[in-house]
Amino acid sequence: MSEDTPKRVHDEKSLEKLTVKELREIAAELPHERAIHDMKKEELVAFIREARGIKESASAAKKKHPVKIRMAKPALKARIRELKALQAQARGSSDRGGLVRLRRQITRLKKKSRHVAAA
Repeated sequence: MSEDTPKRVHDEKSLEKLTVKELREIAAELPHERAIHDMKKEELVAFIREARGIKESASAAKKKHPVKIRMAKPALKARIRELKALQAQARGSSDRGGLVRLRRQITRLKKKSRHVAAA
């Protein structure tokens, strides 16, 4: 009876909530051709679902959407230079609110340019 308890817990729990170690234990019981220890968590979950014939639910199919890049790196750099020129003018006129706004815009654009460079 103690052997049935862990299996019931695994069936009731969502596969995504299990750890990789637990998923490997479940997958080891199933017939397989590929090495289980080489699989990542998503691959293990897919393998177990396929072997058990479980259909993937809509809530479990959460995928990250790729970020849309609107400007290329040279265009971002050009915009940063424009904003820095405006920032210099705002410093001369002692426009504190404008300086804060421009600094934040420049910071956001720098982050975007790093993101574009990494992609």
